[in-house]
Amino acid sequence: MEFFDAREGRDPAERERDLFARLPAQLIHARDKAPAFGQRLAGFDLAAVSSRAALAALPVTRKSELLALQKGTRPFGGLAAIGWGPACARVFASPGPIYEPEGRRADYWRLARAMFAAGFRAGDLVHNTFSYHMTPAGSMMETAAHAIGCTVFPGGVGQTEQQLGAIADLQPNAYVGTPSFLRILLDKADELGIRTAFTKAFVSGEAFPPSQRDALAARGIQAYQAYATADLGLIAYETQAREGLVVDEDVIVEIVRPGTGDPVASGEVGEVVVTTFNPDYPLIRFGTGDLSALMAGASPCGRSNQRIRGWMGRADQTTKIRGMFVHPAQVAEVLRRHPEISRARLVVENPDGVDRMELRCECAGGSDDLRQALAGTVRDVTKLRAEVALCTPASLPNDGKVIEDLRSYE
Repeated sequence: MEFFDAREGRDPAERERDLFARLPAQLIHARDKAPAFGQRLAGFDLAAVSSRAALAALPVTRKSELLALQKGTRPFGGLAAIGWGPACARVFASPGPIYEPEGRRADYWRLARAMFAAGFRAGDLVHNTFSYHMTPAGSMMETAAHAIGCTVFPGGVGQTEQQLGAIADLQPNAYVGTPSFLRILLDKADELGIRTAFTKAFVSGEAFPPSQRDALAARGIQAYQAYATADLGLIAYETQAREGLVVDEDVIVEIVRPGTGDPVASGEVGEVVVTTFNPDYPLIRFGTGDLSALMAGASPCGRSNQRIRGWMGRADQTTKIRGMFVHPAQVAEVLRRHPEISRARLVVENPDGVDRMELRCECAGGSDDLRQALAGTVRDVTKLRAEVALCTPASLPNDGKVIEDLRSYE
């Protein structure tokens, strides 16, 4: 079995010793260089945090807090150890907006390890369909491909027929993007009689159920997924074993009871909390809002790190739709701009495996003009398209939900 580096096959006890030998210095660095962590970690003996039990005593900083933190302290809520200048190459904006720094280290988000496990090698031509505009996904994938030695075509999002023109001319053998857009490209290529040469794919940003994986394999494309965020970089990745996701070598992953910082028993579903060793953005016990569970044993692929079962839903109502996070605060912003709407509920479904949003709005009266205006506001606020349904007052469930995820991945 070929690994990205020797660390992937280490004895688990050796890995644990290494991570927790490195941890105190990272905690002290976060406290001293990132003002928000200076406050949150004050009073703790950070030099003594050398075990999972000691780490579990530190506070959790949740992704859902970032909007408020960053509005209070621009640009990074006091969580970053760098600002403008030589250490910060780029700053990106994820929906919210939430701002993230990109440092100047090669493979800054550490995704090369996952891409290598997906079969990417030096000499591949990679068609990268993640966004290069404002959000970091395009850069995350491109820097990883460069670290392996791949050449990248920066396709970006949309413009299907133009992208297919480049695919027909260049015949890239590797695809990077969401699985749903790969499906769109392949279906359109079939319709237009365009030959594609994809044999491998690295997908992220949305669910990737076995049915989609098998459909791609039937077309000769071996596709693998990764779990990564713009804040943390790589968290875990799929391997040829196809049994869960192997945790990255440069993070500490905990599964905690949602709403708390308390680790749950192995195998129990809880919120994914990650501590990163990134010196520029030293996130400590960062609650992703995602649900998962640790898996017992080691992967049959030979990699010896912990495994998680993959994405199993959200611990809060923030939802990832077509690769973009949508926050309850964004639904509230839509209502603020349309006072004639008394309540709203964003419902997410995936008929035929494609994400679909519908904003259901209570109002005393409605019109096509209002419906179109609401659709435009949703697009402006979330950067995603949604259908709009106008409902009679008091017809939506009174359960406090602003975003309801009804997607199925069977």
